Amino acid sequence: MERMFMRVDEVMKALGVSESYAYKLIRKLNKELAKTGCVTIPGRIDRKFFYEHFYGTQNYERRD
Repeated sequence: MERMFMRVDEVMKALGVSESYAYKLIRKLNKELAKTGCVTIPGRIDRKFFYEHFYGTQNYERRD
């Protein structure tokens, strides 16, 4: 079972970005999510919300 939240290392790997940029993206997405009334966790992003914003889908299939 996949975890509900992504940590910075998963964001880095998914997008191929640096650690500092991954944290910046997480902060930005968490601000958007907080505006909808959701509770956020610093340094983590909801997996579903992440994939909706970056891939336009709720489900992500790996293309290795």
